[in-house]
Amino acid sequence: MVSIIVPTLNEEAALPATLRSLHALEGEKEVIVADGGSTDCTIAVARELGARVVQAVRGRGSQMHAGAVAATGEIFWFVHADTTPPPHALRDLQNALMRPGVAGGNFGLTFDGCSLAAKQLTLIYPLLRILNLCYGDSGIFLRREIYENIGGFQPLALFEDLDLLRRLRRRGKFIHLACRMTTSSRRFKNRNFLLMWTEWTGLQLLYWCGADPNWLARRYKHVRTNGHQVNLSKD
Repeated sequence: MVSIIVPTLNEEAALPATLRSLHALEGEKEVIVADGGSTDCTIAVARELGARVVQAVRGRGSQMHAGAVAATGEIFWFVHADTTPPPHALRDLQNALMRPGVAGGNFGLTFDGCSLAAKQLTLIYPLLRILNLCYGDSGIFLRREIYENIGGFQPLALFEDLDLLRRLRRRGKFIHLACRMTTSSRRFKNRNFLLMWTEWTGLQLLYWCGADPNWLARRYKHVRTNGHQVNLSKD
């Protein structure tokens, strides 16, 4: 069984489409919403749409780990609350994990909308794979056994996905699936794409040079979307 873990914080608007698309997937699965203290109707929406809700300390790393601890499946799949999967996602990720030496993987990514930023990032993301870079919005999946052996997500304020992948790749191959998930481009609204990309690249360079992710997070800007605070990047 695949445990699908969705971290949320004030995601009442985006969450319904994501949960409906996850429940529509063929295959044995459970959907767990790991909430970080939403003050809107996120929890009510999650329960109404058949997800199991786990309360957690705010922060994607802490929330996804809390979801993993509560999960019962043999495979963990981490999906962001504003991201929808391709129709055969469960079959594709299970087939990938059956390959010899594979420790985990992720999906391709398409950013929705017609903005220039969305189109540019949809083109850029396949190139990032060449550099072995990928992020949490691309639907990272791995076996429970490996997740537990490498210590799972850490309670970092930023780059918890890069931290997990660094440890995961030591255990085997990381597969990039060709099929794509679709994620929201809301964080680019009213933003200068070049400035945003420069800022994000600088943060990553500091991270790879050894800067503390929690220190970096304090310098990580946010935008307001639909009255709620949303990260510029879906790390």
